[in-house]
Amino acid sequence: CEVRPGPEFLTRSYLFYANRLFKAYQFYYWDPSCRDPSYSLVIKGKLRLRQASWITRGATEADYHLHKVGIVFHSQKAMREVASWINQTSGEGCSGFLPPGRTWAPGALYELLSAKTERDCTAALGFAMHELSLVRVEKHYQPLLQPQQSGSRLVEELYLGDIHTEWVERLHYRPTGYQRPMQSAVHHVHPCPACGIIYRADEHHPPILPVRAQLPMQLSGSWVSTHCEVRPAVLFLTRYFIFHGNNHTWEGYYYHYSDPLCKQPTFTIYASGHYTQGIPSSKVRGGTELAFKVTQARVTPMDQVTVMMLNSSEPGSCGLTSSWSAGVEQDITPTNGCLALGIRLPHTEYELFKTEQDTKDHSLLYIGERPTDGSSPDRPDKRPTSYQAPLIQCAGASEEFSNYVSLKYLGSKDANGNEALKPLPVAFLLFIALLFLRWD
Repeated sequence: CEVRPGPEFLTRSYLFYANRLFKAYQFYYWDPSCRDPSYSLVIKGKLRLRQASWITRGATEADYHLHKVGIVFHSQKAMREVASWINQTSGEGCSGFLPPGRTWAPGALYELLSAKTERDCTAALGFAMHELSLVRVEKHYQPLLQPQQSGSRLVEELYLGDIHTEWVERLHYRPTGYQRPMQSAVHHVHPCPACGIIYRADEHHPPILPVRAQLPMQLSGSWVSTHCEVRPAVLFLTRYFIFHGNNHTWEGYYYHYSDPLCKQPTFTIYASGHYTQGIPSSKVRGGTELAFKVTQARVTPMDQVTVMMLNSSEPGSCGLTSSWSAGVEQDITPTNGCLALGIRLPHTEYELFKTEQDTKDHSLLYIGERPTDGSSPDRPDKRPTSYQAPLIQCAGASEEFSNYVSLKYLGSKDANGNEALKPLPVAFLLFIALLFLRWD
């Protein structure tokens, strides 16, 4: 169950055909467990892959054209709410989308967008498919789970462009980062109870995901990134956090890189401070609101470009003037942060957290998504309403991190030891293609 800024709760199922046509389902829900459907969208169009992205390394840029978007309501409440949005915010062509008092008809499909009639009533929903303009397919191999079995299975994941954290910006935002990956219906991570349920669903039969136990917020311990993360504005990083629940203090390591495999380190930030007691979020069900204060920070430049940038920064704005060198850590607390890296000290951030267990009973920690514009959630009204990629809990000792994902992280590799991440137009077209869905 995905959480988009707003918040919106949804699941997605996209099918790409070899003739460049695509059919996409987006299923929206009232709840963060994706068990109470609100409405479903069926989206049809055409996608054309272009060239490797000049902005987001490892991605392929694409153009898309929408042919049709239809909506099916799953309750009278959903129909009334969506019709109200459209009637209030759309132009003349959509003002009578649904007459007031229209009775909900189960299974009825209403047309929101048609390229033939040039009608488009999707804006009121904050709907856009700009996520299709940035594409990446990643392949890796997952070891077989059963002790008696050896070998591994292929896993294919599709990364699509990120959704802007500001509702009013998402209609024209062109992504430079990614959402959490979609799993191939054929080659997906195992076990994946939701995969088959979502794959078999359609606009008339939205997926109802299995019940998952709500975990209490237990922050103590060490948490680490599961892969090289990509943020908007071309940031590649891995994260490592240590939370001390007994005194509500925290430490964080942010390892930044210049490439999407996290092989070429640029700089590392170490930060520490304390955090407040969490309270349940009234805006994002299932989330917990906390405030984090950053009181200390240190920076280690890892390449000559970063060293030159820091040494040419304004005197007194980032550590000792002209004293930076590669691989040498420096405390930036005395200069109240580092202007060149956008770090201010002391600094408070208003956060959203959530803990879950994955299908292998690993504990996952979701931290609020960073504002797309690169700013900080430094006011309560800027508190996130969606999440970044999850961190996984590791075995307490900080030494675990160096063995798990660190500056020596070499990225995903295939069975032959080759790097698996590259722009893959052909692989993308074959990604869950030929899955026997009729184009209608």
